[in-house]
Amino acid sequence: MPDLLLELFSEEIPARMQRKAAEDLRKAITDGLVAAGLIYEGAKAYATPRRLALQVTGVPARSPDQTEEKKGPRVGAPEAALQGFLKAAGLASIDEAEIVADAKKGEFYVARQKKPGRAAIDVIADLVPQVVRNFPWPKSQRWGTGSLRWVRPLHSIVCTFGPETEEPDIVPFEIDGIRSGNVTYGHRFMAPGPITVKRFDDYSARLQAAYVILDADRRKDIILHDAKDLALAQGLELIEDDGLLEEVAGLVEWPVVLMGAFEEAFLAVPGEVIRATIRANQKCFVLRSQHVDQRLANRFILVSNIIASDDGVAITAGNGRVVRARLSDARHFWETDQRDLPGYGDRGLKPLDQRLAKMRDLGIVFHEKLGTQAERIERIVRLARDLAPAVGADADLAARAATLAKADLLTEVVGEFPEVQGLMGGRYAALQGEDPAVARAIEDHYRPQGPSDRVPTDPVAIAVALADKLDTLIGFWAIDEKPTGSKDPYQLRRAALGVIRILLSNGVRLPLLAAMPAPFGEIMLDKRLVAVDRQMDIADELASAGVPETVMVALRERLLAPVADPRAVESYAEATVQEAWLKSLDLLAFFADRLKVQLREQGARHDLVDAVFGLGGQDDVVSIVRRVEALGGFLSSEDGRNLLAGYRRAVNILKAEEKKDAAAVTGAVDPGLLAEAEEQALAAAIATAAPAAAAAVAREDFAAAMTALSALRAPVDAFFDKILVNAADPALRLNRLRLLDQIRAACHAVADFSKIAG
Repeated sequence: MPDLLLELFSEEIPARMQRKAAEDLRKAITDGLVAAGLIYEGAKAYATPRRLALQVTGVPARSPDQTEEKKGPRVGAPEAALQGFLKAAGLASIDEAEIVADAKKGEFYVARQKKPGRAAIDVIADLVPQVVRNFPWPKSQRWGTGSLRWVRPLHSIVCTFGPETEEPDIVPFEIDGIRSGNVTYGHRFMAPGPITVKRFDDYSARLQAAYVILDADRRKDIILHDAKDLALAQGLELIEDDGLLEEVAGLVEWPVVLMGAFEEAFLAVPGEVIRATIRANQKCFVLRSQHVDQRLANRFILVSNIIASDDGVAITAGNGRVVRARLSDARHFWETDQRDLPGYGDRGLKPLDQRLAKMRDLGIVFHEKLGTQAERIERIVRLARDLAPAVGADADLAARAATLAKADLLTEVVGEFPEVQGLMGGRYAALQGEDPAVARAIEDHYRPQGPSDRVPTDPVAIAVALADKLDTLIGFWAIDEKPTGSKDPYQLRRAALGVIRILLSNGVRLPLLAAMPAPFGEIMLDKRLVAVDRQMDIADELASAGVPETVMVALRERLLAPVADPRAVESYAEATVQEAWLKSLDLLAFFADRLKVQLREQGARHDLVDAVFGLGGQDDVVSIVRRVEALGGFLSSEDGRNLLAGYRRAVNILKAEEKKDAAAVTGAVDPGLLAEAEEQALAAAIATAAPAAAAAVAREDFAAAMTALSALRAPVDAFFDKILVNAADPALRLNRLRLLDQIRAACHAVADFSKIAG
């Protein structure tokens, strides 16, 4: 079967856009082929700085014939309906339609039209221009006098189609004056001439001969392998950086790895700052010693796009000059941050405290609806102090760390390299003599920032990290700025997952519902008071505009009523407490959703999380996960599966009865009405298992709770095999229904089994 080769050759595509653009091209073309009835065998897309390429294999030469069926009116319908049907179906006469009989609808007309398939080359000729013109670049541009928008000026298009055994055809089309063909171009500097290609194998080989490696993953492998070898030859070790590696592979078509150097004196600057400087400005990798201390080396790895005649000496020297200049700036920032701030040094404050004082003086806003950074810091301090006992941290140290955690935002280094915030705060805290636990907490309080980032383990760091993330979540929940769909501008999903990971990794027992309402209430009360202040400001503006004083007095009294009248204050407080509780419950549901994501990634069943949360009042993440694990193990056993089936049978019967009288089935079972051996055995088993399961849950021995429930399996099976629940005697029937309700209650002591799927 024929193969398709497509290349879109342009000026340099930004590295960050290349991989997604290649995938977008693959999806758009293959979706279009499938929609046209051309089911292909395989497809792979490629990207280099100057081209997007696509190979689609096993494309049929022609799409299949299709039959379209259009249903018409019933036989005997009015003439107007028949004429409308003929016109819509393209028929000359009703005799050209078929009559189809339906048992319910009777006889009606159907028009069947055969549409012949199209040659694949014609489908592709229509499809590619459409895809190119509607390509989803994040940013695009026009050039010259044309109307086409592309990420950078598009120069040429290769599009060939044909089987391996024959000369492929050029798929003919034109886009904004650019005609498709079979000519591409090699490396911009080392082989810029035209190259005539046929199919993918030929295309890939000819590009490589012209110093272009088409596959980005292969370019990454070359860079990583050569960089490690070059470092090893110097007795050093490469500090790997997946994000930088991906970016650099998108900057070169023919990677050449070189090593540069800078003066050892710059190593006095923290290694993270050196790495951030070299990474951000020169897209270079840093190296470290292979010794135990793994100290940063005064060497760096750069990746060139050409094979230089001097073996890269000039390129390395040029990069070295820029690196030294950048490191000089970084050293200046580092040294400046350790000095007193002008105007603040005479207050007797340490450097970080000076920056905190400046932050307060400047009134730097955190969010328009959530106040200043200083106000947020005060909230985090209170929350960290409250959380400290739960995580085994010293409350005063937690409060001190929370106080200084954001101070490094006003340092020179963080201003230049925002990615080292927190880390630099920890370094500066250590330099000014803070307790080591405080310095660690400042450094770690943003963590974890992703699934691969480490989790804080020191108690003080745990308290501050939790306080920071919970304040973020509570604050944006309070102002109704929650994530919607794929939009999460404040990274609240990441914050919630961070809280969950911290709690689980450290086994922290934190009832979330106890931790959230007070901060919610503080924020919402502040919002209401700010609203009153704003109304008073407006009143003052009205007064200055000439509104009569008598009117202004009445207005001010009315505005101040909520904060002056005791009854109004009480009502105000009640409304705030109620709203805080409702928002806490909503945020807890968000945590439940994030926990499902976390557990699903670990292979657990998300419906079991629903079953545990379904009991209500479940807000201890560690306890929930332990219960989910025990429930999963129980349901994977034969006893668990059979008990679940018996539970469902009981609940289905109860649901039907509860529609008539919900309260009737919840009473106590009358032992005197247990006439049959099977119901007597079930009642006895429930009397033993239910309290045992409840007691095990109370002491959080969930495995024992499941073991207690497993004793119900055999009596429940025997009951449903031998006993007729809907007995003729109403009293006997009600007693048996109440026995079923006890089965449900015993299971619900552990989890809401109705939420379990399967």
